[in-house]
Amino acid sequence: QVQLVESGGGLGQPGGSLRLSCVFSGSIFSIYIMAWYRQAPGNQRELVASITSGGRTNYADSVKGRFTISRDNAKNTVYLQMNSLKPEDSAVYYCHSSASGPQYWGQGIQVTISS
Repeated sequence: QVQLVESGGGLGQPGGSLRLSCVFSGSIFSIYIMAWYRQAPGNQRELVASITSGGRTNYADSVKGRFTISRDNAKNTVYLQMNSLKPEDSAVYYCHSSASGPQYWGQGIQVTISS
């Protein structure tokens, strides 16, 4: 059974940086497409960024140029480096994995951007 455990969230300041990590276990990490989603109160969950097994990345327009998704297959971990943070980046961030089969979600981690 795949498990995803996020860490690194919390309170950040506008213009600052945070890095989220998601540790994957229970299957072969390298074959999975990994992604970060977020959901703010009253909003639908939205895709923030994704990375394929081959390292191809995709970003929401709202975070392009500010966020970077990466993966370390040796550590079974996917990262989301968030720079130039804005209050509107505040949300619960979810790690997501998918392959040719079931999809899996982490439990979510709160990110709050406020001065």
